[in-house]
Order: sequence, then C-alpha cells, then structure tokens
Amino acid sequence: MASKSVIKAAAAQLKPVLNDSLATTEKICDMIRASASQGADIIVFPETCVPNYPYFSFILPPVLQGPDHLRLYDEAVVVPGPITALVASAAKECGIVVVLGVNERDYGTLYNTQLVFDTDGQIVLKRRKITPTYHERMIWGQGDGSGLKAVDTTIARIGVLACWEHYNPLARYALMADHEEIHCSQFPGSLVGPIFADQMEVTMRHHALESGCFVINATGWLDDDQIKSITPDDKLQKALRGGCNTMIISPEGKHLATPITEGEGILYADLDMKLIDKRKRMMDSVGHYSRPELLSVVVDKTAYRHVEVSDKSIAIKESMDQI
Repeated sequence: MASKSVIKAAAAQLKPVLNDSLATTEKICDMIRASASQGADIIVFPETCVPNYPYFSFILPPVLQGPDHLRLYDEAVVVPGPITALVASAAKECGIVVVLGVNERDYGTLYNTQLVFDTDGQIVLKRRKITPTYHERMIWGQGDGSGLKAVDTTIARIGVLACWEHYNPLARYALMADHEEIHCSQFPGSLVGPIFADQMEVTMRHHALESGCFVINATGWLDDDQIKSITPDDKLQKALRGGCNTMIISPEGKHLATPITEGEGILYADLDMKLIDKRKRMMDSVGHYSRPELLSVVVDKTAYRHVEVSDKSIAIKESMDQI
C-alpha cells in the first residue's frame, strides 16, 4: 500500500546523448536531483533511454544496420554494473524511486530492459520486454514472464510495461491483477509522427481507467541535429519527428498536468492515492467486477535458463557425508 496519501510524481521527457551511455546517464542523474529538489517521490524516464532508443532500426534496412547495432552493443548497460551504480547512488542520495529504461547487454544479446530503483538505491525489479515490436526484433532478444509483476517500493506498489506491450491486454491484466497502484510506462518518442502521440493518449488513459491506478508515461525527444545525424534523408527524417507525449494520468482517466509533447523537460503532478479506492469502488476489474470462473489469465513467471546443470556426483558425495 502507498506510504503517503499524496505522492509527487515526475515524468522526464529526455533528450539522450546519442551513442554515449555515460553522458546520457549523467543527464539522468541531474534530472533525478532536479526532480527531488521539487519534492518528487518518483521519476520515470523513457524507453531504453540509455544510451538511446535504436532509432536507426526503424529507418534502415537490415543489411545496413550492422555498424549502428554494434555501436549499441558497445554502449549497452550491464545490470548490475557501473551505469546502474550511478543511478542507484543518485536515487539513494535523493530518496526517490527511479524507473529507467536501458539497452541491457547480457553477453551476446541485447534486451529492452526496465529497471525500478527504490529509495535506497536497490534494484527491486528488472524486467525485459517480452516481445520486441516489429523492427525491434532485429535488435533485442525476447524477455520472459519473470518480471511481469508489480513490486512494492517505499512509496507504493509499482508495475511497468514498455511501449506496445500496452497493446497486449493479457500483459496489462497480469499487472492489474498484481494490484499495481502506479503504472509506469515508457515509449521512445520522436517516432512515427503525431499519430503515435495520439495513440499513446488513448492507451494510457484507458489503462488508468481499466486498472484503477495512476499512470506515469515518459517519452524521449530528439532535436533536429540529432535527427539529421541519424539519417540525411528528408523523407526518413519525418519518421523521427513527433510521437512525444509525456503525461501523468489519474485513475479517473484525467490528465493531472499538461502533457509535454515537444522539447526536453520534467512534468510534475500530485497523486492523491484516495482516488484509487474511489475508482475501484465503482469498477474493480480484478475484484468485484471480474468473473474469474468465466475469464482468467495464466501467467508463466518462470525465469528460463539456457542450461540447467545437474551434477549427480555432488548429490552422492553429500549423501555419503551424512552416513
């Protein structure tokens, strides 16, 4: 349960330093400290913002993606590692919950990973996007269901999903059934155009209404120079503009602050946690308004491993030792 009746939330619309994990992380830590100075209890950053979302994958054919993809490998984040240590230190220093999206490197594979740092700097959730979307499947591996859960933090129970995972109603329902109080969503921003921002508006407000929780949504943003550095083609540049909609939504589906759709900045809003009960009294989709004997969801939360080691000699030795 939420520790305070009113929680101050922050959503960061971040302009990454392209292809530079350390520089982007330093900006993130500055924004953590800035939001904490304004009294924020939680701050949410965009999808894979360290070092940056792989925008190249949306506009380049696979045969031309090699150099950019390898550069992303070089800048990807090991969890835990030096980059997460910097964020953890800032979270602990400021006593703030941080929700961060990173390109995670696990040996030879990259993943779209979401991290939740509690106020003591500990990582209380690491989850990987279960199905990368369309072009992203050339870049990231698939996650499993082990992170598809809400987690308790010092301030509230938090759930996270990335981008079009919100179009998987069963994934959303898994978090709803785990009683998330604050849902943190992350999108790349600067992608597809205005229609992407419009779709986000519908999706985030609907999830808030259906789940009866608050939604904090963060998107990235690219300036013109960055867009031109990704592609010199004027037509392709159009695909890297718009699509930004950083917002904070109440359980009643209302905006709690004017969304940020252009530029870099931090959005703030107070979350009156009593609104959760007010909404769920009328419609609790995982309680009195559900019909589990008719409709239910099976979630496999197994953390799958590629190799399961079985060493019978150890078991035999332990048995002999006990004789």
